[in-house]
Amino acid sequence: MSQPKIRMGVAGAGAFGRNHLRVIAASARAELAAIYDPDAERCRAAAAEFGAAPCASLEELAARCDAAVVAAPTTAHADLACRLMEAGLDVLVEKPMAATLDEAARMIETADRRARILQVGHLERFNPAVEAARRILRLPLFFEIHRLSVFSPRSLDVDVVADLMIHDLDLVLSMTGEEPSEVRAAGIAVLSPKPDIANVRLEFPGGCIANLTASRVSTERVRKLRFFQPRQYVSVDYAKQECISIRVTDDRQVRFEPQIVAKGEPLARQFDAFLDCVASRARPAVDGEAGARALSLALHIAGRIAEHGELVAARLRSASI
Repeated sequence: MSQPKIRMGVAGAGAFGRNHLRVIAASARAELAAIYDPDAERCRAAAAEFGAAPCASLEELAARCDAAVVAAPTTAHADLACRLMEAGLDVLVEKPMAATLDEAARMIETADRRARILQVGHLERFNPAVEAARRILRLPLFFEIHRLSVFSPRSLDVDVVADLMIHDLDLVLSMTGEEPSEVRAAGIAVLSPKPDIANVRLEFPGGCIANLTASRVSTERVRKLRFFQPRQYVSVDYAKQECISIRVTDDRQVRFEPQIVAKGEPLARQFDAFLDCVASRARPAVDGEAGARALSLALHIAGRIAEHGELVAARLRSASI
């Protein structure tokens, strides 16, 4: 006997919200029931396009749904997610999960107290190429990660670390199983008031080093992760969904070994994982605690970037430039 479809709502009909609307509308396991956005015209337009009910309030959305996606500006995540969970809904919230650690803690507490599913949208966890790399992950000792994008006016309420790099921070934390013992970072604002380019070096207690670069003012789009472990180099292209291993054999031969990748859209795979958790009540792989760890590191990096910026400003003042 087939299971009834889960009635889904989406809070936020902007760029990210529309992607979620598309995925939910295409799902055979869910019904897109309702959309809420404080911009009434945008809400009505999205509802008409995707075949859902436009809602004048979050409470109206909650009354129509079993679960919801929060894809609003980051500063609204905690308020929207907590109100939905208090109303009895399970929630998938976009990354970064909140603007502050206090807000993240409130979301986690609400999910635990109300026995709700809280999943955070770190969708690279569901990239098939990343999953292929995890199958051969043993003892990573060095990461080199680049995430470059051309400029877009979306997501300018957060810096490039919270906007882009946080995906890779989440992956490194999950792959090492450790919190970094040392963080070095530098970044500059180019086209927005917040840093648009950042470079970060993380050192972990077990000796692993991770170098990460993120830019939202690049002339090209690059999404690549590389890590090195004893006798092996693994390269992941997020966008192409390719994973290649270069291994050194016992007789010192170098072998190129493309990994098997069952390609698929990470956002759709993430949504399917969320539906699985809603149905089974299992804890998500990217739960509130995982989202909070990535957020904590992103905020720490932002602090380091600010310190570096103060040093540069002092240097420029002393040089009269």
